[in-house]
Amino acid sequence: MDRDERTRQTDERLRMSLNALGLADAAAGIRDGRLSSVELVGDCLKRIDEVDRDIQAWAFLDRDHAMRQAEAADDHRKHGKATGPLHGVPVGIKDIFDTGDMPTEFGSELWAGRTPRRDAAAVARLRAAGAVILGKTVTTEYAYYNPGKTRNPHNPKHTPGGSSSGSAAAVAALMVPGAIGSQTNGSVIRPAAFCGVVGFKPTHGLIPRSGALQLSRTLDHVGVFGRSVEDAALLAEVMVDFDPEDPDTRPVARPPFSAVAASEPPLPPRFAFVRSPVWDQAEPETREAFAELVDALGEACSEVELGPSFDEAVDMHRIIMEVDMAHNLRRDDQRGGDRLSTRLRQAIARGRAHLAVDYCNALAGIAPLNQALDHLFDEYDAILTPAAPGAAPGIETTGNPVFCSLWTYLGVPAISLPLMRSETGLPLGVQLVGRRGNDARLLRTAHWLIRTIGRTRGSSRRNAPSAGSNSAPGAEKRKVR
Repeated sequence: MDRDERTRQTDERLRMSLNALGLADAAAGIRDGRLSSVELVGDCLKRIDEVDRDIQAWAFLDRDHAMRQAEAADDHRKHGKATGPLHGVPVGIKDIFDTGDMPTEFGSELWAGRTPRRDAAAVARLRAAGAVILGKTVTTEYAYYNPGKTRNPHNPKHTPGGSSSGSAAAVAALMVPGAIGSQTNGSVIRPAAFCGVVGFKPTHGLIPRSGALQLSRTLDHVGVFGRSVEDAALLAEVMVDFDPEDPDTRPVARPPFSAVAASEPPLPPRFAFVRSPVWDQAEPETREAFAELVDALGEACSEVELGPSFDEAVDMHRIIMEVDMAHNLRRDDQRGGDRLSTRLRQAIARGRAHLAVDYCNALAGIAPLNQALDHLFDEYDAILTPAAPGAAPGIETTGNPVFCSLWTYLGVPAISLPLMRSETGLPLGVQLVGRRGNDARLLRTAHWLIRTIGRTRGSSRRNAPSAGSNSAPGAEKRKVR
């Protein structure tokens, strides 16, 4: 697409309500002077006033402070000063990331009123890119399972998922064009799938986590939510950096996520449909939907079976998560355990009971399984698998993250795409998984899939258009050991 055509399309989008703009379009509009940050932030705040009473996506929101940030961004640009890639664009921040100008309470009454002295690393990088920090979005208690107050924008009787509940819901409900979250199990991919937005979890250690609630150094990831792959790529790109306070980051060149994601693949991508060891937990509707998607992809997709070495990965993930949580939350449990949810207390108790040898074995299992996947990624561009067992369940739960556990354990990049809907109209997410460190390639493949298959909002999953050949996968079932 040439620059003139892109500008024309952006101008068309600017004619709609500004709060409905995606992150990349909003950034382009401000950069080119076709809208102001004050106009955009004002429209987002208006939308919040209209819908958040039912959705309750925000843990903290100071409208005056948001508008002052927007005014400062516009004044900065008017004086001809250099602007960043997100200049003047509002972003929501999950309430486990420290913000020096707003409370950070971890979704727990034990931390009510806590105001940090400085920003988390991810927040600091967003500000450096010019973003307006609109407010703090709701998290489940300590980013674990206990539901918060947020409701699914598609149906308030259903969960938005967790633990990044507010971030996913706010983006889906057009309250903010982008937001950040975290994932220790399925806390980005699952809420993105339930709310019908794009959720991207980069490779472990790519975005620094210092200044954020730590549950597990091995498993914690920073993730993003947007309305398109392009939005997710831009939001993640500006946060990638080395941080001496996060020992899992390393000095790397800034990855060109946005440019690569928008580019055309040199060859049509190939997909490995992986049921994974937890396929028995997929709901019938999910099984049928993926059978149709695989059929639509035709020869571009082959079924690949993971070997028995992957069967224990979900259990190994759980051991690491529970042991690390028992360690990192020990002080809160000691001083206020009676005010923690039953489910969180039980997880901490299980973490204390695990044997050290089992914990060490779980850590040691990550590298060989990634090596086994390398052979798969030599042939395929991405793994195709469900993001969740089915559509969003009721509000008494945040849903089952089991289809995310393996990929979080391995630290590989993953993205949820809103490609299908259930018979009741709720989103069904499609998860793509890439090779560790090949985030840009995964984003490009995801963008290709969105363009080729297309979104089917407002229609049954059975109406998904086909891509390429209409034949069933041509290759025999493969096996990764």
